[in-house]
Parts: sequence; C-alpha cells; structure tokens
Amino acid sequence: MSIIRDASLATAGIKKIEWVKGFMPVLTQIKEQFVKDQPFKGMRIAICLHLEAKTAYLAQVLAAGGAEVAITGSNTLSTKDEICAGLAADGKIKVYAIHDASEEEYWDHLKKTLEFKPHIIVDDGGDLVTLLHGELSACAENLLGGCEETTTGINRLKARVREGSLKFPMMAVNDADSKHLFDNVHGTGQSVWDSIMYTTNVMLTGRDVVVAGYGFCGKGVAMRAKGLGARVTVTEINPWRAMEAIMDGFRVMKMDDAAKIGEFFVTVTGCKDVIVKRHYEVMRDNAFLSNAGHFDIEFSKTDLAEMATKIENRRPFIEGYHLPDGRVLNVLADGKLVNIVAGNGHPADIMDMSLALQAMGCKHIAENGKKMAPDLYNVPLELDRQIAMMKSAAMGLGLDVLTQEQEEYMNGTGD
Repeated sequence: MSIIRDASLATAGIKKIEWVKGFMPVLTQIKEQFVKDQPFKGMRIAICLHLEAKTAYLAQVLAAGGAEVAITGSNTLSTKDEICAGLAADGKIKVYAIHDASEEEYWDHLKKTLEFKPHIIVDDGGDLVTLLHGELSACAENLLGGCEETTTGINRLKARVREGSLKFPMMAVNDADSKHLFDNVHGTGQSVWDSIMYTTNVMLTGRDVVVAGYGFCGKGVAMRAKGLGARVTVTEINPWRAMEAIMDGFRVMKMDDAAKIGEFFVTVTGCKDVIVKRHYEVMRDNAFLSNAGHFDIEFSKTDLAEMATKIENRRPFIEGYHLPDGRVLNVLADGKLVNIVAGNGHPADIMDMSLALQAMGCKHIAENGKKMAPDLYNVPLELDRQIAMMKSAAMGLGLDVLTQEQEEYMNGTGD
C-alpha cells in the first residue's frame, strides 16, 4: 500500500503528468515499444528520483514494460504531493513519499521502496545503493543492477569501485552525452534562473552573479545569467575549467574575493563548504544564496545560523538571516536544489532525453545484468546515439548521412 499525503489530490496530479507527456516524445516512443516487447515482465524496479511529473511518467513507462514499480523521492522538498497521489491512484505503482517529510520518514520511505527486493534500481544521489550495501543488503538478492542519475551519485559509486566494495553493476547515466550536454547545461541553466527570479521577484539584469563551479551545470547557470544581462563571476579549483570560463567571457576569482561583490550566489560544485563564515562576513546586504548541487552542504547553513541574531521567513522559500551589523543574507530553498524545491525543475522537453536514457538503461540491465560484473559502466555509445537520433527526429532536425566512401575514409579503410 502506498504512503502519500492526500489521495484527494490525484486529479491535479494526473493532469500534470498528462501535461508533460506532450513534451516528451522520445520517452513516449520508448513506452510504445515497451508495451509491445514487455522487457521487464516478471521484474521489480525500485526508483528514487525527484518525485514530480516528469519522473512519474518514467515510472509509468517502466510499468508499461511489464515491471512492478515502487518509487520514492530523492529530496523531501522536491516531492510533489499531487503527483504522488496521481501516480498511486490506480494502484499499479507503489508510491512512498510525502512533501517535506522528516529525516526519519525519508529513510523509512527509501526502505519501503526496496523491501520488495527489486531486480533493477534507478537511483539519484546514491541513497538506494547505500542501503543495499548496508542495512538492507538482504534486499539485493535479486538485483541485476541499476542506473545512477547524478554527478554526486556517480562520485559515490566511483569511491566504492576504488575500494572494491560495489556489489552489483551500475550505469553512469549522468555521464552519457544525451544527459550532461543537455540536461545538465541547458536544463539546469534555465530551471535555476526560472526558480530564482520567480521566488525573489528581483531583476537579474545589471546584477553581480557568482557561480561556484564550472562543470556542465555551472556552465549552463553562468551562460543563462549572462544572457539575462548579469555580470558573472566564476569560482573554480580546476585550472582547465577556470580557463574555459575566462574564454567564455566570464571573470574568474577566488571565492574570498567574489564574496565581496556578489548579489546572487549559485553553488554547483558537488562539494561541501564552498561558502563559509569568512565569506558571509564580507557579503553585501540582501545577497541571495542558492544551491543547484545535489546536497544542501555547498554553503554552510551551520556557520550562517551561528552568526545570525534572527532567522525569519521573508517570502516562500526565502529565509532571511539577520547579522549583528544589520545586514540580511537570504537563503533560498533551505540550501537544497533551488530549481526543484522552489521551481518546477528542468523543462519536460530536456528531461525527455535524460529519462529516456534511464528507461533504456534499465532495459540494458534487464537484458545483460547477469553477465555484468560489479562495476560502474558507461551507457553504451550506440544506446546514447539512439536517444540523440530519436530526439533529433522529434525536433525535426535534418541530419546529413555519410556515404560509404566517407565512412571508409573516416574509418581509415578507404583512399
């Protein structure tokens, strides 16, 4: 039996799921094929993702392929109660998630998602993997493998590979070109500023923006801020990425210096304590602090709370930290993923490719998992290319095709 907040919200949730389907043609095409082929017949799939309309549709696609599906949220504040109700309405998919669940409830929901001993998992950040290597290791007895959505989750998997502790194969969906070149750059870039601008109701044009981290997500955030008329500064630890940022037209400096000029801060590093006490001490009054990395540890809320004389809710998703000298620093979405907690997440048409990769990654595991040793695997290039070709066709793009002579030349077999 599902655990959701309010079953009466189902109608609203179903409408939202139906809406995103209209902008996800690749996933819909995969669903149609799954209905015919039933690749997951007799299998159970456990999903832990940001539980909103687009990921709900993925759950439905996997169920249409014959799977018994259980799903929970990877972030309690990004969980949408109406989506949970809509997804659970017909009883075919088990849903264990409520918005703003307590820490205890969050882990209980994760455990319930795994209790039916899945054959495949879809993880976001690595919490399912953590449980299956520890407290719920017995629930991995049927496991063929799984897919990981995020940079953070992949980093955690790489650590397990290095120490030799990974017990089953996992696919690095985040590293596929159809994911990070589009979802991470363009999805993050748009959704971060959609949410910040809606939440603050403050103009970005002419403002100083500091983007911490110039990976794929950071590039998107910086690019969109520049396009909206902001002056953008990037902070980095990687010299190649720092040089990329300079050549892309951004300023690069240490956070110690950037903290003095920033009006909007967006952390996108996957690391902890990128912004700490010494940075807060020199920030401008009314600066906005937001995070688009996976966990709420990129800027230290502990340091800020210890410095504050008062903390107040100033607007929905904005907490004002009043400092002894009269300055107020604004934390958006409690330091969690601002684009999902305070917004609608990535656009449906960009998530079409990412979730299509998840669906096809699950199919790959279903077909090959028994032959795969415990390790972290890249998405096969032909599968990645298939998704890109399907999306290109759906967008009406005209692509040239190599002649046989050209193929032979490129392969080094012709004249």
